[in-house]
Amino acid sequence: MRILSKLFGKKKENDNIRKRKDQPDVIDVQNQDEKMNWAMEKSRWTLHYFEECLKSPRSNQQYFSIKVKIEDEGGVEHIWLNTPSFDAEGNLFGVVGNKPIDVTSVSFNQKIGIDRKLISDWMIIEEGRLIGGYTIRAMRENLSGQALSNFDKGLGGLRVDYGEDYFLPDDSTPEGAIVKIETAYGNNNIEEVMACKDFVQEAKMMLAKLGRDKLNSELIDKTAEVVKLSFIKSLQDNGLPNFTDVKRAFPKREKVSENHMIITEVLYHPDGNNSMQRLNTFKSSDGWKVLGPAD
Repeated sequence: MRILSKLFGKKKENDNIRKRKDQPDVIDVQNQDEKMNWAMEKSRWTLHYFEECLKSPRSNQQYFSIKVKIEDEGGVEHIWLNTPSFDAEGNLFGVVGNKPIDVTSVSFNQKIGIDRKLISDWMIIEEGRLIGGYTIRAMRENLSGQALSNFDKGLGGLRVDYGEDYFLPDDSTPEGAIVKIETAYGNNNIEEVMACKDFVQEAKMMLAKLGRDKLNSELIDKTAEVVKLSFIKSLQDNGLPNFTDVKRAFPKREKVSENHMIITEVLYHPDGNNSMQRLNTFKSSDGWKVLGPAD
């Protein structure tokens, strides 16, 4: 697609990267780079979906591309690769889809192989709709007026909405914790639902909101028990929410602290309706948990 060479060739690398074993890098960035660096991290957390679809493409998926970091004596550049594939060891191969600007070790239309650790984005086009393409979305969010109009024209009619995100249902990310509890709701698994909660932290947040600055363990424990019982009663009275066949997007992360994130979730319901919610998440000793809705 020509849009790749027109718009998406170049992204300077940020040096503030903390390594974590067997997980995507945690990237510490300044405010102006936060969206782009989160976009790259988000692409790594959801790369499994791209790989699954690449192995068995759906009939509505017309295009696959993947973005990688290229570094040589000329500089650093993030470049899209067309016709991507992975070998048995997970190494990536593809054809350079845009003309390099800062690097000289690769050229347009050249087929290259590269370590999967250097992947910085992926995209799938499904019936003219962008899935993935997180760095594209980050660039687009910073535009307005004529610049946004020109950018969209360069996309050649590609539809950019919230898309769909495919975080694994686990406690390694705030988004994954939300998928995990919603999956437990859908499976009618109340024990798993309860394991996704942190009532002590919810109690602390509630007491802080009420202006209780001086907290002691007894007050926190009693409040946590009340919050827990109230949650259980709500489930008994109203039943478990139904998230069967629901698709999701997580367009926004709001950092309150290192351990507290407010996550915006867009829900695509089977009946064609959409809804949006903002949820508090907290990183407990055993991973991310889902708290109550954010005000």
